[in-house]
Amino acid sequence: MITIVSGLPRTGTSLMMQMLAAGGMTLLTDFERKPDADNPRGYCEWEPAKLMPKQPELIDQAEGKAVKVISQLLMSLPEGRNYKIIFMQRSLGEVLASQDEMMRRRGSTDFVPHELMASAFEKHLEQVNLWLKKRSEIPVCLLRYKNVVNDPTGSAKAIKDFLSLDLNVEAMAKQADLSLYRNRR
Repeated sequence: MITIVSGLPRTGTSLMMQMLAAGGMTLLTDFERKPDADNPRGYCEWEPAKLMPKQPELIDQAEGKAVKVISQLLMSLPEGRNYKIIFMQRSLGEVLASQDEMMRRRGSTDFVPHELMASAFEKHLEQVNLWLKKRSEIPVCLLRYKNVVNDPTGSAKAIKDFLSLDLNVEAMAKQADLSLYRNRR
């Protein structure tokens, strides 16, 4: 099985990867992107995932592991593999506020109006949902970031049940840090 953690940017995908690691799963990550003020515990990304549109077979390296695949790349997942997807969700207002804050910290002054970004994200999520319906052989667990940080034990149990793995629920729940739930709306 290949466990995919996905979602829009700033929806808690890094937290989910940290929870899975604490629970006992092996992650496919290269630690290329270092922790920073926006993600003080790290991003848990795997750079080769960005190559999947042209090299979809790269996903085979994630066999038996959890890997973060941003939602824009989900549709590059090749058929013939046993996937389970944990898809993180967060209100678009919070996503956009979090992205704005991240851009400010990095010194950027190029801000796309929220209306345009929200519209683009909504269209993208529609495409992802249509693709997931077509790929009905792929089980999906939808988790709201807000629920994960407010009820980490319940969320960890749901993940354990969804993946059918003997994960350490208590260790997973300890990864959720309510103080890192910033940009609430």
